[in-house]
Amino acid sequence: MRDSGSQLLSLQFDPTGRHILIPTILGIKVIDLSTNKCVAIVGKADASALRFLSVCLCSGDARVDKQIQLARSGGSAAAIDHDDSKKKSDALIVALAYKKRRLHVFSHSDPVSEAEKNGDDEEAVIMNRDVMNEPPDADDMMVAGGGRGESENKLGSEAILRTTKGDIHVRLFPNAVPRTVENFCGHSKSGYYDDVIFHRIIKGFMLQTGDPLGDGTGGESIWGGEFEDEFVRELRHDRPFTVSMANAGPSTNGSQFFITTVPTPWLDNKHTVFGRVTKGMDVCTAIENVQTDELDKPLSEIRIMSVDIL
Repeated sequence: MRDSGSQLLSLQFDPTGRHILIPTILGIKVIDLSTNKCVAIVGKADASALRFLSVCLCSGDARVDKQIQLARSGGSAAAIDHDDSKKKSDALIVALAYKKRRLHVFSHSDPVSEAEKNGDDEEAVIMNRDVMNEPPDADDMMVAGGGRGESENKLGSEAILRTTKGDIHVRLFPNAVPRTVENFCGHSKSGYYDDVIFHRIIKGFMLQTGDPLGDGTGGESIWGGEFEDEFVRELRHDRPFTVSMANAGPSTNGSQFFITTVPTPWLDNKHTVFGRVTKGMDVCTAIENVQTDELDKPLSEIRIMSVDIL
């Protein structure tokens, strides 16, 4: 008898019966049964954030017996498609992961390569690759329904960071993390963040700002000193362009915050997520790509000129 909250691990054979797909902590291993060797690992890049449990292999174009097809067509060869040059559909692996309410689909098709071939915007393709299909949280329902709580009216539900590289639009979560959003909005409205630099930029990780001293050692909350963390199960570092509080340990939040440029699940329950970038991802990418010194400080200053709260 298993726990009702547990999830089962499932394996999958390929149509030939020669290979078996096994979910592991490294990704989905493809084992050649004739040699007992791993010939591929699917989802290896996502394994740090996901623990795959169940897999299903969806084959591409099925092999058609043309003799049977001819017999079914009454002996007429006109009903048989003899064009073997047509592009075959791609096989897919559909997987579920531990405590994740979404499907993960893998294929041989590389969206970035296809974008380069078709001349599409590579960054837009990457951003649109992931489809978030979890049930809407309370903030999603508030926005969809047009209703706004008292705290949302008071604090604002959106911020626009006017930087020297361009505008970054951020959706805030005042209902989920009210104290953190109140601190951010208070500093923004008072001009505390005006002319503050991005003092720490690590490519492939995050952009940090919010320190009036500009060296990562300054800043305080609107109440003076530090304030406590607000960890919410629905707000995780599970996607790029997440806005989160910087700190020096548990409940040491002040004024500094950062914007991630990749999923950073190791920061969950260590840093409070209070926003998501909804527009201006290209600005974040431009900031991420500037040259920095050995302390990760940009060689040319990038500043927040002002922050608008909507």
